[in-house]
Amino acid sequence: MKDAPPPDDSVPAGPSAEEEAAFLAQDRGSEQFYGQPPKAENLEPESADPALPPMEDLVKRIPAPARELMEELFRARFVTVKRMPQTALKS
Repeated sequence: MKDAPPPDDSVPAGPSAEEEAAFLAQDRGSEQFYGQPPKAENLEPESADPALPPMEDLVKRIPAPARELMEELFRARFVTVKRMPQTALKS
């Protein structure tokens, strides 16, 4: 690997603090900084569509292996019931 030449102090390494502040102020004023303004139709809340299919039909669309895995991962199961002494509980 070659050694890099020493930096040339006569050439600035980047913009000055004033140039950077002016650029950022100009950039913040543009639409590109904030992105596109929201459209009016996106601001209105969506109403609940009465034509939604029943929940049972939606569940049937999920493949059986995926339903079984979700059931296993997210459903609480009671395996055993044990009486715990009062000392085991935090007060």
